[in-house]
Amino acid sequence: MASITAEALDTLEKTFATSGRSEKVAIIGAGNWGSAAAMIIGRNCKKLDIFDDDVTVWCLEEKVDGGNLTDIINSTHVNVKYLPDHKLPENVRAEPDLVKSVAGATLLVFVLPHQFLARTCQTLKGNLEEGVKAISLIKGIDFDDSGPQLMTSVIKRELGIEACALSGANIANEIAAGKFCESTIGYENKETGALFFALFNEPNFRISLVPGTAAVQVFGAIKNIVALGAGFCDALDMGNNTKAALMRIGLIEMYRFATQYFKDVDTMTMVESCGMADLITTCMGGRNRRVAEAYGRSRLEKGDAHRSWEDLEAEMLNGQKLQGTGAAKEVFAILTRDKLLDKFPFLVTLYKIAFEGKPIADVVNIPEEHFLPSVVTGVKTTVTSA
Repeated sequence: MASITAEALDTLEKTFATSGRSEKVAIIGAGNWGSAAAMIIGRNCKKLDIFDDDVTVWCLEEKVDGGNLTDIINSTHVNVKYLPDHKLPENVRAEPDLVKSVAGATLLVFVLPHQFLARTCQTLKGNLEEGVKAISLIKGIDFDDSGPQLMTSVIKRELGIEACALSGANIANEIAAGKFCESTIGYENKETGALFFALFNEPNFRISLVPGTAAVQVFGAIKNIVALGAGFCDALDMGNNTKAALMRIGLIEMYRFATQYFKDVDTMTMVESCGMADLITTCMGGRNRRVAEAYGRSRLEKGDAHRSWEDLEAEMLNGQKLQGTGAAKEVFAILTRDKLLDKFPFLVTLYKIAFEGKPIADVVNIPEEHFLPSVVTGVKTTVTSA
């Protein structure tokens, strides 16, 4: 991928030198991950001539200690609710009006809960610059009557614009602290991929480019379900050997789901940051794992009087939302409809533990077929959506 990146970046530099156009960035979403991404984007926009210095972030207005969150961000350069321990670059400005936030923008960065994407895009219709491009940082997929829908597909459907996808082992607080990590950008057009490479790549936030956007997004969504299993494992105090085994099994079913519903999914994408690395970090320290452990311990200690997912989410996540529980419901529904439950026994088990009272200890009741060497290469792919 390095040669593609170098070639495409060279093309970008020549295009900028000829046209003089600088790309203006608007970030849609100011949560934990959106704010960490704004730190990277703000620095790169200030550093690289191909980008306009000023970056706008659409921030859903909230009251914090009696003041408006956007006013607090713009006066202190700190998102005191979602990323309180880190300063945003001074060229990053919060804007509570969605349409105003994208005025003049040529690059859109979507980083909000996946269930709000379609509604947000509908508000943006007719308010965008000609030729605008987008990238999705959203860890989720939608489902409709035709099957699972990628976030990039939703963006293309609603806005008619080109969209890349970024996903990886990206815990926001660690990125904001400048700790080394990687991420993956999936692209359909290599010049557009290189443009977003330039926007995000830093010495401590290394980007790799892969052709195609499906695997990057599917892995980023399904790994949140697998992380529930890691939390159940921790609730049972089963240890790292067990958790590693569950992660491997989960990775197999992530790949199997991707190839079941989408074309051109490269096996090697599993070992990119958007695949194996993201699964590892989510299962070791992500919010889905943490809340699932608390849910599992409550089930083990209190039986039918256990605490609900909703109560634990409200208590533990400071206004943020779980992605794994919603994804588990949606995946189970689509697999039931398509009569594919037997192909995804681990994902089905996780759903039944989370929502149907199946014993927590059943998380390790693994079908023998998961130990066969042909479990990945032997999967027959049936494409029902693209």
